[in-house]
Amino acid sequence: MLPAARRIRRSGEFRQVYRRGNRVGSRALVLYWRPNRLGLTRFGFSVSKKMGRAVERNRSKRLLREACHRHLGRFRPGFDVVFVAREGLKGLSYPRVVEEVLSLSKRAKLLCDAEDG
Repeated sequence: MLPAARRIRRSGEFRQVYRRGNRVGSRALVLYWRPNRLGLTRFGFSVSKKMGRAVERNRSKRLLREACHRHLGRFRPGFDVVFVAREGLKGLSYPRVVEEVLSLSKRAKLLCDAEDG
């Protein structure tokens, strides 16, 4: 589980990332990011009610949280990152979700150089 210090929870913080941040997307996810002055990268997760029932939305958030937690060391420090799930995420397996998260993070240049491949 992601430590509390690594989570974005307040709506104002989400709003800052959406409005003043950059964006990159795929069929399954949209990634918003913005530099912060905290020296560590924080993550937020958003799933619209259009994604389906609460069970499906919660599963999507759990998979995204776990993918970020497992690969926490690969992210460059000093960013607020928000993942927004799209319809395409529904039904994806965990390895595929990890692939999506890392692919978008790489496109956004949020991964450490040594891990970029």
